[in-house]
Amino acid sequence: MNYRHAFHAGNAADCVKHALLVSLARAMLAKPKPLFVLDTHAGIGSYDLTAAEATRTGEFHNGIAKLRHSPPEALEDFVALSGTADRYNGSPALIRALLRPGDRLALCELHKEDAATLRRRFHGDPQIQIHQRDGYEALTALLPPPERRGLILIDPPFERTDEFAAITAGLGVAWRKFRTGVFAIWYPVKHRAPVRDLFDAIVTSAIPDVITCEVMFRPPLDPARLNGCGVLIVNAPYGFTTAAPPILNALRDRLAEPEGSAGISVLTEETPK
Repeated sequence: MNYRHAFHAGNAADCVKHALLVSLARAMLAKPKPLFVLDTHAGIGSYDLTAAEATRTGEFHNGIAKLRHSPPEALEDFVALSGTADRYNGSPALIRALLRPGDRLALCELHKEDAATLRRRFHGDPQIQIHQRDGYEALTALLPPPERRGLILIDPPFERTDEFAAITAGLGVAWRKFRTGVFAIWYPVKHRAPVRDLFDAIVTSAIPDVITCEVMFRPPLDPARLNGCGVLIVNAPYGFTTAAPPILNALRDRLAEPEGSAGISVLTEETPK
C-alpha cells in the first residue's frame, strides 16, 4: 500500500468527514455510559501543514484554511478542535480530545511507519490502543466491544479498485456482530455509479436505519476529480439528524463551487436511483 494521508490532510473532504465525526461523537457522549470508538484507517493522527507532503499538494488551502477565519456557528466546534494554523488534527486527535475518563479509542493502521508514528504520539495513554492491522479485519476482531456502546469510523483510502465492495462486506459482518453500534463510512463521489451501487448493496443487505450526509463541491461530471464526498451512517444517534444539515450547508457555502450542493437523506428500498 502506498497511500499516505499527509499529502491530503485538511482538504475539503477531510473537513466534511471530520465535522460530521465530531457531531456524531458529541451526540453519543451526551449519554453518561462509557463509549468505545474504533477508527479502522487511522493514519498518523495529526499532520504538519508546513511539511513537504502538505505543501506539495496544497490541498488544505481549499479545505481547513477556508474555515478557520470566522467559522460559521455550525462549524465552530470542529474548527476549534481541528488544530492550529500549521497543524491539522485527523480523526484520532479529534476523538481523543473529546474522550471522557472511562471511554476508549482503538486505532488501526496497516502502514508500518504510520502505525509507529501513532504509537509515539499516544505513548502511555491508557485510553488508546494502537493496532497495526487491516482495518476491515479489525471489524471482526474488535467488535462487539465490552462497553456495548460504540462509534466505528470506516475511512479507507480508496486505493483499491474494489473498495466499495470491501466496505459493503465489512459493514455487513460488523453490523451482524454489533447491531447497536453507530457506523460512519466515508466515501468519495467522483461519479455517481459506484456510490449508487454502494447504496443499493447496503439496502439489499437489510441493514436498517441508514442515512447519508453529502457535500458536493461541484456536479459529478468529471470522474477524474473528487467532486464531492459523503458519510453513510448506520444507527445515527439522537440529535444528529438535527445538527447535521447546518453543518453540511456551512461546509457547502465555504468549500463548494456555486453549483455545489449539500444534504441528508434516508436510505430505504424506495430510495431513488
